[in-house]
Amino acid sequence: MADKATDISNLLSPTVQALGLELLGVEYLPAPGGALLRLYIDIPQDAVGDAESPRMVGIEDCESVSREVSAQLDVEDPISSHYTLEVSSPGVDRPLFTPAQFARFLGEQAKIGLKLPQDGRRKLQGKIVAVEGERIDVELDVKPEPQRVSVVFENIEKARLIPDWAALGFGPAKQEPPARPGRKPSGKPKGKPKAKRPAGS
Repeated sequence: MADKATDISNLLSPTVQALGLELLGVEYLPAPGGALLRLYIDIPQDAVGDAESPRMVGIEDCESVSREVSAQLDVEDPISSHYTLEVSSPGVDRPLFTPAQFARFLGEQAKIGLKLPQDGRRKLQGKIVAVEGERIDVELDVKPEPQRVSVVFENIEKARLIPDWAALGFGPAKQEPPARPGRKPSGKPKGKPKAKRPAGS
């Protein structure tokens, strides 16, 4: 991941943690008109609650983090140029910032962008099948059979989960193909018509 984003994440993580939240990671996107600094926050796993009434990140959480973080950034000043701060929940297509986050979602589908090409690819898409230290194994859904590749975490520029929309209840339901309409009976007998004999034969 980007060094600048990692430095800012390490700087702000204790502040977010003090608010009872978790800083998943940071995106730092420089641009000529001013950079964008986007923070992704979440509820710590041990504070999520039960399945029936899970605690989720709300607008109040984002606002409180934004206030505290803005004050800290004004003092620390890690970004010298003009920037815009955004604080967001991870969403269903959550970004993945650490090997531990990849390990948390073993078996899920992910989209990964690489800093340097690997086997001629800069983008990978497939199932997270193993995480060992800094190595992430992904099973690519390619023909004629799935292919397993190993990626060093340092070579990952960005990564996101691919939501299973059908499992979330947002995907279109599977429908049976419509039956082909039957041909209407013509009332004529099947088979080739018999030729008439010429008169007088």
